[in-house]
Amino acid sequence: MDMDRARPRLSRRRLLKGAALAAVPYALLPDPRAGAQGAAVDYPPAEWQAASGSNYTVSVRPGDYTIDRVIIHVTQETYTDTLAIFGNPQKKVSAHYLVRSADGHVAQCVHETDIAWHAGNWSYNTRSIGIEHEGWIDRPAYFTDALYEESAKLTAAICAKYRIPRDREHIIGHSQVPGTDHTDPGPNWDWVRYIRMVNFA
Repeated sequence: MDMDRARPRLSRRRLLKGAALAAVPYALLPDPRAGAQGAAVDYPPAEWQAASGSNYTVSVRPGDYTIDRVIIHVTQETYTDTLAIFGNPQKKVSAHYLVRSADGHVAQCVHETDIAWHAGNWSYNTRSIGIEHEGWIDRPAYFTDALYEESAKLTAAICAKYRIPRDREHIIGHSQVPGTDHTDPGPNWDWVRYIRMVNFA
């Protein structure tokens, strides 16, 4: 067989396109890691909504750090605005998951192996999974049945995966993180109901 004939010939147009692509700065190209990871979520019911790579630390947990906490947050923003904040490289904040108020829909923004910047305390960031919930701490109507139900299923799955006890020592509010000035999830979050739901999920 003639190898030169078997080899596909590149047209002038394809060569020019290749040269143009080579001239594009590497920083402007899509992150191949983000694309590959976007294809798979850690929690199957979730939808992948990537946080900016500038808003979390790449890691190989639980190899690098033991995961032994789930931290519950309330966004003080809408679901859509929270995703925009996590996607903005200037914001320097993210969480692993975001739960929508109306229907309990779950978005995953950071992979569990990586360290989301959600707790305001590096030690707690390295050892925890952060779950944001759409709403405001002083507007309990945002804490819908759907939000509680889907969040409890998510937390139960995380606890099962990492063998985290399903109790208030290991499922904590952002307000319980040492050194924080945050008050979420606030006095309207029903912890008794939530922990019960996590245990029965």
